[in-house]
Amino acid sequence: MSKYRITVDGKTYEMDVELIGANGAAVQPVAKAAAPVVSAPAAPAPAAKPAAASTGAVIAPMPGTILKVLKASGDAVKAGDVVLILEAMKMENEITAPSDGVIGSLSLAQGSTVAGGDLLFEVK
Repeated sequence: MSKYRITVDGKTYEMDVELIGANGAAVQPVAKAAAPVVSAPAAPAPAAKPAAASTGAVIAPMPGTILKVLKASGDAVKAGDVVLILEAMKMENEITAPSDGVIGSLSLAQGSTVAGGDLLFEVK
């Protein structure tokens, strides 16, 4: 048996509850699951990873809107340089260059929407 305290319309009641199976026999409870822990807000999403490191293609990790484009086609970048900011789920996600090189194709503009899995840019 489990003991519960329930409040209905401002009145508190205590009750014992017994779990019974389909055949009417009492069922022994299995180990209780731990209550979820409420913690601080999650950290911002990590920068996007390239789809394939050998090609230098950077794929949208989730659907969103391009908030800022910081680099253009032909610009030299180093690994980790922020190329654009993708706003998704009210969070700004920095999308970075996966390696040193030159931005080969980047045809997105501020305000463009992208789907998860769309090609954002390539580093050659």
